[in-house]
Amino acid sequence: MSTVLRERVKHLVKRSLPIAISSALFLTALAYAIDFAVFRYRVSTNRQPFGQFTVNSYDAVQQKNGKTEFLFNPPEAQTCVHALFPHDAFVPCWYLQRHTEQRTNI
Repeated sequence: MSTVLRERVKHLVKRSLPIAISSALFLTALAYAIDFAVFRYRVSTNRQPFGQFTVNSYDAVQQKNGKTEFLFNPPEAQTCVHALFPHDAFVPCWYLQRHTEQRTNI
């Protein structure tokens, strides 16, 4: 590549990279705002904003000899929110459905 072409590409990247990053941030913020508004509408009209999934959780205890002991807890129902993003300290149902086993390292 010639130096003139290389400089043009470098200039184009310097101009377009901040625009691309700010556009991605704006679209993410817009998606969150719309998701939050839909969630609040569903809560106010009582249109099933929450769901439940059975979650199997277990503790992984690291022992001194290097082995790991697993302590399994009974399955429990965990509340989730029908939304794209987490709201009101609840994880989204689409995420909880894919992660029904939860490990806690101790």
